[in-house]
Amino acid sequence: MKDIDNLCLNCFKELREGAVCAECGYDNDTQSDSMYLEPKTVLAGKYVVGAFREHESDAVTYSGYDMQLDKKIIIREFYPKGISSRLEGSRDIHIRQKFVAQADNYKKSFYKLWTTLEKMHSLSAVVPVYDVFEENETVYAIIEHLECIPLREYLLRNENGYIQWDSARLMFMPVLTTLENLHANGIIHGSITPDNLVLCRDGKVRLRPFTIQEATDITSALEFNFCDGYTAIEQYENNHKICPATDIYAFSACIYRALAGTNPPSAPSREANDKLMIPNSIAETIPMHVIKAIGNGMQIYPEKRIKSIAEYREFLDAAPAVIAKAANSDAEYIEEEEYPDINKSSNVKSRVIISVLVVLIVAAIAAGIYIVQFTDLVKKPEQTTSTTQSVNYEVPDFVTNGYTQVDVENNGAWNEQFTITFEYDYSTDVEQGIIFKQNVAAGESVPAGSDIVLTVSRGIQTETIPELSGKTLEEATKILEELGFKVSSVEVYNDGGHTPKTVKSSYGSAPAAGEEAAVGEEVILQIYGEVQTTTEPASENQD
Repeated sequence: MKDIDNLCLNCFKELREGAVCAECGYDNDTQSDSMYLEPKTVLAGKYVVGAFREHESDAVTYSGYDMQLDKKIIIREFYPKGISSRLEGSRDIHIRQKFVAQADNYKKSFYKLWTTLEKMHSLSAVVPVYDVFEENETVYAIIEHLECIPLREYLLRNENGYIQWDSARLMFMPVLTTLENLHANGIIHGSITPDNLVLCRDGKVRLRPFTIQEATDITSALEFNFCDGYTAIEQYENNHKICPATDIYAFSACIYRALAGTNPPSAPSREANDKLMIPNSIAETIPMHVIKAIGNGMQIYPEKRIKSIAEYREFLDAAPAVIAKAANSDAEYIEEEEYPDINKSSNVKSRVIISVLVVLIVAAIAAGIYIVQFTDLVKKPEQTTSTTQSVNYEVPDFVTNGYTQVDVENNGAWNEQFTITFEYDYSTDVEQGIIFKQNVAAGESVPAGSDIVLTVSRGIQTETIPELSGKTLEEATKILEELGFKVSSVEVYNDGGHTPKTVKSSYGSAPAAGEEAAVGEEVILQIYGEVQTTTEPASENQD
C-alpha cells in the first residue's frame, strides 16, 4: 500500500517535489472547506477521501483512493444541498430541523439508486459502482474512475461541430439498453445532456452523474440545474409528471445536437412555437426515420411522446413495423397524378421513390421537425418559363413569448422568411438574453426578406453610487443624471454647522455611496435645509 501522505489528493499519483502535483497540476496545499470531509479521511476502513470536486443537488463528489485495490476512485456522498450542513469538527451530516422528514426519504432514495446501479455494473453505459455503505449519518457510493470527455467537447472538436448519423448511431444506440434497464428498475436519469453523456477511453459512451428523482424538477426542496434545450417541460413547474418519456426527450435532444450542430430551443419557448428546424444542407445527411424519431421523442408534452425505449429504438432503427405504420397512416396525403408521367417504366420507379419520400416528410412534419427547403430532396423537372410572385409574411410576436436569440437563430422558417439581425441594450424589466423589442410590430404583413431588428436584453445595467456628501443639490443631481439615475431630494434638519442646499455628510443618499444600483433607478438625496431660528418674537402686552 502506498504512503497516503505522499500522494496527490486529486490524481493519487506520487508527489515528486513540493505540494503542486507534476501529473495533474493540483495544489495539495489548497485549503479545504469545513463543510466537506477533511482530505485523507478514511471511509469504511479502506477508501481515502481526496480533493473536493463538486456539490450538486443531492450529493458531494470527491476524488478518492481505494487502498486495497491501489487505484483512484470517485466517492459520492449523500449531502442534500441547501437543507444540510456539517458542523465544524464533526463528520456527521446535520439536517436542518425543518427538512428532517424529507431528508430521510431522500436518503432512502439515494441508497436505493446506488445499490440498484451497483447491480447493473455489466451495462455498457453505466459507470461501474462497486460499493455502497452508510457512515457519518449519511450514504456513500464508490464509483470506478474512468478517463473520459463530455459529448459536447467531443462535438466541438469536430470541424463542423456535428457528426454524421453513421458515427452517432454507434455512440448512441448502446445507451438505449442501459436506459431501458434503468426505467425497468424505476430509475429516471432526469438530466441527460451533452455534458452528462461522456466518451470513455474504452470507446463506450456512458451516463453521468445520477441524482435521485426527487432532485430532477423545480418543485423539489433540492437544487435542480436546468439545461435549456435538454430539460423536458415536465421538469419545470406544471401538471405534467416525470416519466421514462422525460429521458427520451433529453436523449433525442442530444441526438439533435450531435447531428444538427446546434442546441435545440428550450422546452418552455417551444410551447409558443413548437418547431424544430434543421437546415436543408444538414437534413440531407440525416435519414428521414431518424428525423422522425427525434421529432416524436421531442414532442413538448410527455403524453404525446414515444412512451418507451423499446418503441424509440424501433424508430431509430427504422424497423419494418414503423415504416409500415407511417405508410398506412400517411398514405392518404399522396396523390399519384401530381407526378409527371415521363415514361412508363421509369414513372413507376419514380412514383415509388417520391411516394416514400413524401410519406417520410409528412411524417417528420407531423412529428414537429421542419426541414428548411425540400428542393434538393426531390428534384423537380426544369421549368421552361419562370414566374415572379411577391410573397408576404406575418411578423411573429418575438417579444411577448420571451424568445432568446438562440431560439430565433434555430428557427429556420423565420430566417427563410425575414432577414433578422440583433441589437443589444440594457433593460430594468427584462432579464439578460431575452428579446424585448422588435422594429416591426407583431402581426404586420411584410414582403419576404424584410429586415427585422430584434433587441436582446443585456440585463440590468448597474453603476456605483458616488460619494456626494458636501456637494450642492445641483452638482449632485448633475453627476447622478449623467450616470443615468433619476434624482429626487428630501430636506433634513440643519443645526447650523452645514451649508444649506448641500448633501448630508453621512448617508446622504439612498442607495448609499458605494452601492451598485440599476441605471434608471431613483436615487434620493438628503439635503440640508436652511438654518432654523429658535428665537421667538417678543409678545406685546395688552392692557
